[in-house]
Amino acid sequence: MRHLLLLAALATAAVAAQAATPAELQAAYTAQAGSPAQAARGQAFFTSTHGKEWSCASCHGVKPTGPGKHAATGKTIGPLAPAFNPERFTDNAKVEKWFRRNCNDVVSRECTAAEKADVLAWLQSLK
Repeated sequence: MRHLLLLAALATAAVAAQAATPAELQAAYTAQAGSPAQAARGQAFFTSTHGKEWSCASCHGVKPTGPGKHAATGKTIGPLAPAFNPERFTDNAKVEKWFRRNCNDVVSRECTAAEKADVLAWLQSLK
């Protein structure tokens, strides 16, 4: 019986870990970083090329409140700012997947927790 309760609790926690809000994700990244998120730093990170050809803005737009377009494939990308696309940053697994892929494309590495928190702070400030 004890094992069943433990399995049920773990399953519930796993489902809860998948659902999130942008603010909750930002808070988690901020806690991991150990310093407050800064929207201005997030905007600078988002629009900079970091020595490579692309920036985040290359596909999502300098102000990601409308649709973007993938720089290589031309595929339309929905608005990134949560106020303009309520589905953004609501699934932790998807957020991690896309941060991992996009950070690799833009900065050739995984983004730090501070970078993620900063970008989320800026995206949430767009209304």
